[in-house]
Parts: sequence; structure tokens; C-alpha cells
Amino acid sequence: MAETVNKEGKKVLEGTVLPSKMAKTIVVAVKSYKVHPVYKKRIEVRKKYHVDDPEGLAKPGDFVAIQECRPISATKRFRLVKVLKKGE
Repeated sequence: MAETVNKEGKKVLEGTVLPSKMAKTIVVAVKSYKVHPVYKKRIEVRKKYHVDDPEGLAKPGDFVAIQECRPISATKRFRLVKVLKKGE
């Protein structure tokens, strides 16, 4: 996961768009790694975010950048910044 902070102090994450049936909303899976406390091995951890996409630019399989924003709905706290790589 490439988690960065932009000039305004907001988080910018990168992840893959998952299939969903919502209008103007996409679900993005962001991968990160953590170390297991006992075995000291790296474990891949995924977290899903509901992201606002009013124009419908992102499709399932795309690699996108998302940015933290004010609450848009009960579950949406992120906004689509741009599509970094198109999926197949």
C-alpha cells in the first residue's frame, strides 16, 4: 500500500476497484502488510473502502488513487482522485 499525505494533510491511498452494484460509489481494496506478533512473518492485510465516484470513471479491476474527505454518506469517507492503471 502506498499511503501518503498530500499538501492539505489528507491521506491518499492506492488500491484495486472491486465489483459492486452501487451507483456513484466504488469499493476499493487497499493492501498493506503487518508483522505477525509471534511468528514475525509479514502478513498481507486488506481493507475495503467505499469511495465516491460521481462520474463513474473507475471500473472493476482498475488501480486507483483515493483521497480522504469529509463524510459524504454513512459509509463514504473517500473520494476518487484518479485512475492510475486500467484493469483488463
